Amino acid sequence: MNTIDEAIALVNSGQYGNMACLFTSSGAAARKFRYEAEAGNIGINIGVAAPMAFFPFSGWKDSFFGDLHGQGNHAVEFFTQTKVVVERWPSEWSRQF
Repeated sequence: MNTIDEAIALVNSGQYGNMACLFTSSGAAARKFRYEAEAGNIGINIGVAAPMAFFPFSGWKDSFFGDLHGQGNHAVEFFTQTKVVVERWPSEWSRQF
């Protein structure tokens, strides 16, 4: 992929939407991807966006687990589209406050 828009278009063109990840040093690209990618689990600079067992595996679109993620509070929100975003940023990319 040459642009963030191409990457998002590729993710969104798929029939399924369980998980998508983006490896980038651009905060703008990460923000755009996390809001526009049609997937239930979003990883930013991390390969698997469900690091703990209690995170819901909430897919979108035709993903089997999209409507069947009955874990914890998400069982109550049966027909809600939720999104989990997990990000990892090296300290040298972070702003100092």
